[in-house]
Amino acid sequence: MSIQQRRERERAQRHQLIITTARELAEAEGWDAVTTRRLAERIEYSQPVLYSHFANKDAIVAAVAVEGFADLGEALHAARTGAGSPAEALAATLRAYEGFAERNPALFDAMFTLAIDLPFGTADSPAVLKRAFGELLAAFEPWAGEQDPETFTEVGWSALHGLVVLARSGRLRPDQRDQRLAILVDRFTTA
Repeated sequence: MSIQQRRERERAQRHQLIITTARELAEAEGWDAVTTRRLAERIEYSQPVLYSHFANKDAIVAAVAVEGFADLGEALHAARTGAGSPAEALAATLRAYEGFAERNPALFDAMFTLAIDLPFGTADSPAVLKRAFGELLAAFEPWAGEQDPETFTEVGWSALHGLVVLARSGRLRPDQRDQRLAILVDRFTTA
């Protein structure tokens, strides 16, 4: 292995360490606790090293979000492909989305709440964003009928996302979670 290859490998490892540490710190203490100073202390590198990888905290949050979309895409795929019928696939996908948000609150915030510079719904969208949406599309598409499948999926995703956000903020009755998802699946499979 050449010196250049070793340096590139070490740089990639540092880059990932910054992302992983930011994600862990945010999940433990919230995004306000994630500062370049604290990250530098935790990874035992100087702040200039952080800035050699990321322009600012927002860029770190965006990198965490991209990683989150990869994780979400995998979770949705596993849920959807592990189901039997199209209706079961839709229900499993919706449950997986809700479960992902519940298990990863700070990551979910990075992906959907915090201001990040990621293009959504465009040709320039990162592949992992397209894959995660593609899993939702695959679950909703059998029910789109004559409607544009992507638009139908956007509406379904919006309804699901709204339920998740309202539940996370304590504005919905926790004991009705399963019933809400059942109603959502019923409404979209009989559309």
